[in-house]
Amino acid sequence: MMTIVNIHEAKTHLSKLLLRVMSGEEIIIAKAGKPIAILSPIQQKKARRTPGNDAGQVVIKSNFDDPLPEFDV
Repeated sequence: MMTIVNIHEAKTHLSKLLLRVMSGEEIIIAKAGKPIAILSPIQQKKARRTPGNDAGQVVIKSNFDDPLPEFDV
């Protein structure tokens, strides 16, 4: 649910509004009843993957490149 607050209320209660934003809520700031801004949580970037984390987890058998046997269809 989005909450709409006026500029004066946003200035007066900014700390409380930011706590609500940190819990995932979006808050619209309005001037004379017209929305002008949105306070919303920032999407955190995913950590970059490090090459080699799964080293040794995949095994390629020595016959990997051998021709496949014929299949009866």
